[in-house]
Amino acid sequence: MPAPSTDPSNHQSAMTAMGKTFHFKKFRVQQDHCAMKVGTDGVLLGAWTSLTRNPQSILDIGAGTGLIALMLAQRSDAGQVDALEIDQAASEQCAENFQASPWGNRLRCYHTSLQEYVANTERRYDLIVSNPPFYSETVPGRAANRDLARQNRTLPFEALIAGVGSLLGQTGRFCAIVPYREESRVRSLAGAYSLFLRRITRVKGHPSAPLKRSLLEFSREDLLPETGSLVIEEGRHQYTASYRDLTSDFYLKM
Repeated sequence: MPAPSTDPSNHQSAMTAMGKTFHFKKFRVQQDHCAMKVGTDGVLLGAWTSLTRNPQSILDIGAGTGLIALMLAQRSDAGQVDALEIDQAASEQCAENFQASPWGNRLRCYHTSLQEYVANTERRYDLIVSNPPFYSETVPGRAANRDLARQNRTLPFEALIAGVGSLLGQTGRFCAIVPYREESRVRSLAGAYSLFLRRITRVKGHPSAPLKRSLLEFSREDLLPETGSLVIEEGRHQYTASYRDLTSDFYLKM
């Protein structure tokens, strides 16, 4: 298995497959038509998201390859696992990955923006997850679809939280992974829609690295949140017990 990057700020990290297919223990992900490949952020969110409330309807916003939805389908018995993807090529590949998995009858990918989906559905979800784009800059010479996948112009945090506020059921949960530097802003935006932090895990690549990511869980209940931390590696390719425990159901050699 290619190793996770020790710096989780790299959205397409060193742990991504070198070729067009990434193999997990119970499913595979084709990714040659997706601008954003399998990465540490997605695996973290898919493994960290709590399913203790046994959600029966799940929505993945900005699905890309479909990785997070596939992980949640593996971990749960939810009868409905939907995914939204704005890029056409990525949405088609996401749908193909769904159909090739053991849970194809429970997974569905919609080629649409979050805003369009909100305007055209009455569905409400028990669990919503998102590994949203969060870069604001355009990199000259980079493919347009890669910029679309990485940048927050089409899905700024304000639009993401507003959409979640509309689609989340009254007792539902919303989980996301965001840059640590954006944690306070996302929490403030969520509060404006009466979404309150229930659980937070701050992530760093190795013990001496700065905090890079925040895993956040929100609900409509205003209670004292659980707080934790996660370190991915003790040294190069020396994964911490916490990271191994979190991801061992997925990685082939973990």
